[in-house]
Amino acid sequence: MKALDLGAWVSAVTLAAVWLLYPLVMGALAGMTRRRVRPAGPRTGSAGHSVSIVIATRDDAAAVYARIEDCLKATNALPRLEVIVALDPRRVPDALEGLPAPRQAVRFVPGDEPGGKAATLNAGVRAASGDIIVFTDTSQRFHPDAIRALVKVFSQPGVGAASGSLELPSSSGITSLAALYWRLERWLRHREAEVCSSVGVTGAIYAIRKALWKPLPPGLLLDDLYTPMQIVLQGYRVGFVDGARAWETRRPGPSEEYRRKTRTLTGVIQLCAWLPSLLNPVRNPLWAPFVFHKLLRFLTPYCALVIAAWCLVVTWPMVTGHWDTWLGPAAAGLLGVLALRADRARQLRHVIAQAVLLQAAVVVATYNGLRGRWDVWSK
Repeated sequence: MKALDLGAWVSAVTLAAVWLLYPLVMGALAGMTRRRVRPAGPRTGSAGHSVSIVIATRDDAAAVYARIEDCLKATNALPRLEVIVALDPRRVPDALEGLPAPRQAVRFVPGDEPGGKAATLNAGVRAASGDIIVFTDTSQRFHPDAIRALVKVFSQPGVGAASGSLELPSSSGITSLAALYWRLERWLRHREAEVCSSVGVTGAIYAIRKALWKPLPPGLLLDDLYTPMQIVLQGYRVGFVDGARAWETRRPGPSEEYRRKTRTLTGVIQLCAWLPSLLNPVRNPLWAPFVFHKLLRFLTPYCALVIAAWCLVVTWPMVTGHWDTWLGPAAAGLLGVLALRADRARQLRHVIAQAVLLQAAVVVATYNGLRGRWDVWSK
């Protein structure tokens, strides 16, 4: 029993440190940083940059063309801009079919073999001529000022990469744990950027200095974590631009969200295996944020299981020894659940299913990482 008590106590402290204490500390440090730094005057640094927007895609022609149109509308008259569409070599004929002749500012390039997003991005960046590279995917839409706001931050010294702010679609009144998680994630990245550097960026809208780009290893799962952390290891900062906004157009269901989360978490473990410098506190200036923000979160389902086991062991004798005392409240609770309106019951089931799937994704990602199983794009 003492071992279980200790395990439950350590688990509770771990969860509180990861999900409560670390965000509170980052929020407090960001507040102190804002008070120390006087607001700068207007900057016009974006006018001197040439910008290339790189879209790595395997989507159909209609989706690609719509994304190109949106990117060109979001430039807000940037003087030197091009759009590079890098097509997965396994889908080039299908993706090109039906596309109109490209404009002068738009180029299509085939991705590198053996295909996959990392190899396709390598081809896109290699073909880009801009000194600032903006990355995005096919399923997002930009605010008209998004590109200019994102590029503007590179007028600040020491900034090597910057993330924009992605908005998820509304859930039609159903509480989405994924949406709540993303709000916390976006807020935390903003605070980290104010204190030092953001741990990771969103692949939907981020930018880097092309001079800092390093080709991605084939089979890499998380370019939006590998690339900014490579830049951090080179001594540069990763910023967050709240005014550079993008909107997600797809509405993934619970199973799609589970697969996406499994792939993302597997990618974090892959990154530690392929870029071990991140685990070295001497080499990685973001070592503590990286550990708290990315690695310790893997302990969440295991800590929750230990706490649940402790609660069961502690309460089971009381419950079984006093059935007559607990039967009334239990029956009342069951009736209360059954009395919920249909929409409320559906919302409750949705939240429970999301919570189970998200924690299952952590367990599966851990299993993938321990086995070195990185081929999870279609899993």
